[in-house]
Amino acid sequence: MMTPLAWAILLLIFGLGLGALEVVFPSAGLLGIGSAVAILCAIILAFQQGPTAGFSVLVTAVVVLPVLLVVALKWWPETAIGRRVLLGIPTDEDTLPDTPRRRTLENLIGQVGTAKTKMLPAGAAVFDGQTIDAISEGAPIEPGQTIRVVNVRSNRVVVRAVDEPLSPSTPLSPDAPLSQPIDSIASDPFDEPPE
Repeated sequence: MMTPLAWAILLLIFGLGLGALEVVFPSAGLLGIGSAVAILCAIILAFQQGPTAGFSVLVTAVVVLPVLLVVALKWWPETAIGRRVLLGIPTDEDTLPDTPRRRTLENLIGQVGTAKTKMLPAGAAVFDGQTIDAISEGAPIEPGQTIRVVNVRSNRVVVRAVDEPLSPSTPLSPDAPLSQPIDSIASDPFDEPPE
């Protein structure tokens, strides 16, 4: 024959299990009510055994139930119901419009070109004779340095400096105004005019 303390422990485990199931499986509160009733009955039975047993079951219920609920809430998004209820994080393809310009820029991923201007981190780059706004992936890139497209963000390509030479089909334009120092294009506006 089972003692009231054994029944209290069984009811406590059953009530804690129902509490965790309420988080994972929506039951309109039925599992939650069953959990509360089972835990309350466990506490009452434990107090019938004695104050030490009663307080032990009470403290266990007060400490373990919140921990169990937090664990169940963290696990819930991984369940089949959680995946159906919660939306996943949208990707760039889900949020950005599919425009011809974006498709053109995405076709550049992996291509090699030349930095037209200094990129700190933004600047211009040349790919197949076409000048495109670009962003350096991190380190500054000097004009004329060989670069590779690694990603597309918004309407800019993200590039990384590479050591491989350009293919002969990519024209270099050292006479372009943006690849020359500013002093060679225009005079310094702060210089005093000659008298």
